[in-house]
Amino acid sequence: MTGASKAAPASDLRGQVRSAVIWRSGTQIFSQIVAWASTFLVIRILSPADYGLFAMTSVVLVLLTLLNGYGFANAAIQQRDGGDQQLRQLFGLLIVINAALAALQFLAAPLVAAYYRQPMVADLLRVQSLIYLTTPFLALGYTVLARQMDFRRQAQVNVASALIGAAVSLGGALSGLGVWTLVAAPLATFASRGFGMVLAARTLIWPSFDFRGVRKLTDYGGMVMVGQLFWFIQSQADIVIAGRSFAPYELGLYTTSLFLAQIFVNKVVPPLNEVAFSAYAQIQDDTRAVADGFLLSVRVILLLAMPFCIGLAAVAEPAVLVALGGKWAPAVPVVRLLALAMPFMTLHVLFSPAVCARGRPGISTRASVLGAVAMPLAFFLAVRWGAAGLATAWLVTYPVLLAVTAAWSLPVIGARPGELARAALPPALAGLGMGLGVTLIDRLLPQMPDLARLGALVASGGVLYLGWLMAFARERLVELVDLVRRR
Repeated sequence: MTGASKAAPASDLRGQVRSAVIWRSGTQIFSQIVAWASTFLVIRILSPADYGLFAMTSVVLVLLTLLNGYGFANAAIQQRDGGDQQLRQLFGLLIVINAALAALQFLAAPLVAAYYRQPMVADLLRVQSLIYLTTPFLALGYTVLARQMDFRRQAQVNVASALIGAAVSLGGALSGLGVWTLVAAPLATFASRGFGMVLAARTLIWPSFDFRGVRKLTDYGGMVMVGQLFWFIQSQADIVIAGRSFAPYELGLYTTSLFLAQIFVNKVVPPLNEVAFSAYAQIQDDTRAVADGFLLSVRVILLLAMPFCIGLAAVAEPAVLVALGGKWAPAVPVVRLLALAMPFMTLHVLFSPAVCARGRPGISTRASVLGAVAMPLAFFLAVRWGAAGLATAWLVTYPVLLAVTAAWSLPVIGARPGELARAALPPALAGLGMGLGVTLIDRLLPQMPDLARLGALVASGGVLYLGWLMAFARERLVELVDLVRRR
């Protein structure tokens, strides 16, 4: 094989990845702008108690969603040689699983309401159970398009569903639906995404309920699902523990603060991880290529994450007052603490796509088990100090989880600890310098309206962050520009 013939597939893959990132992340940004605009308007209309009630239902919804069979879809993507029969079996498997989950949530709703001592939770959960019926169609279309590295059509569907969800959310809040707004909007979003994904992938096929020969799917998908279950324990333990200790108002303050702090890691990183997983799966047998791709993702994503996370911590007060309104002012210290913890979480979630694409989902599962032990223990000890105590638990525990996960994952990925440190350190130092500078500037500013204060601090932070990078890590900015310019 000649050098040219070897280079061609790599060049094709680079082009596919770049196109996928542009479509997936570009449209994700647009979708999130639409979603955030409607969300912040709705937050101003609804009360913290509405968000507290919704948070109680979200624990069940998140748990059962982790069991919805998406791990089997990822297995079908990772096993690139599966044919049409595998897709039909996957579709059938997803139908069986999600119908069972819908029935389980419907029947368990009164028990959950009794645990939280909030009868309305049962009615909310019963209606939310309809969401599972959309999953088989959504996952089937996603699998087909991800195999083809076609994120353009996925992105178009996501934009359309985001617009539909935003319209339902805003309409529900304005019409006085209260907490039901938070149920209707996701239901509309998922239903439109499922319908649109099947049309985009042209995969309206008959399901097969003959599950002979699906061992590869179930072994891989089952391991991913086990990891997701432990991830659920880790990520939802705060709501379960606080739900019995906090009033709906305080729980709403905490969960809304967490929503703000996790905007980057929950909204920006997942679509990039989807692209990364598909790309890693294409080159899974080339250890050095996977390691280089992983380190590139760390450099680029942290370059974007640090100014958001550290910046939010520095401008928490005007940001909350402008975005949410004065009634949310008690959330300011909680937002500040949570925002400081999010860089650790952002780096933590970048490991999973790489190790799973290498065929080692057990590493991700092991990390989730550790988190499922450490985080609930931290929350249990901290809940007596209220929402600020839970936020402190995030900040204390997540660096430890990150260190252990890195030690387990880096040998599988093929990257060395020193390489990871060199990838993460420049944006981290620039972010810290920016945060300290913005905090000092905030103390020197005269009295001014919150919006003007926020604008001045954000502009100052941008100048400080870019200035630091230009002075000490210019190659990172050059690398980002080269990526955009297809070099």
